Amino acid sequence: MTDLYPRLVVSGADAALAFYTAAFDGRVTERFTDPDGRVVHAMVEVDGLRFAVKDADGYDPAPAPGQVPVIIALYVADPDAVAARMVDGGATVIFPVDDHPYGERGGRLADPFGHLWMVACRTEDLTATEIQDRTATMFDT
Repeated sequence: MTDLYPRLVVSGADAALAFYTAAFDGRVTERFTDPDGRVVHAMVEVDGLRFAVKDADGYDPAPAPGQVPVIIALYVADPDAVAARMVDGGATVIFPVDDHPYGERGGRLADPFGHLWMVACRTEDLTATEIQDRTATMFDT
């Protein structure tokens, strides 16, 4: 493993980011949006620890009261091999592992216990501006 963090899906990511940074004395280190301004990925850092926040969408609904959905982002050297082992163990592919224009190779799987995992590796060293530009372009199709 090279990285592991939770990804919180919320309704109103910017309000959630303001809350988390104020409540935990943290800071937003990354924030990327779709063309409509919805947050598709933001990273919050608190005392050297990180977690991600994103706006709910058609793929990732925000939790209803009493539900606890979290997407676990797992960075590994070989996401294809990890995804294959997960499938062999009973996981379901949500998004197959593929190359993405924002400089990562990854996919999303649901484990047999209902938890969602984003399994990925970085393939390019991009600036925040390059990632935002490429993210916006993904939605132009």
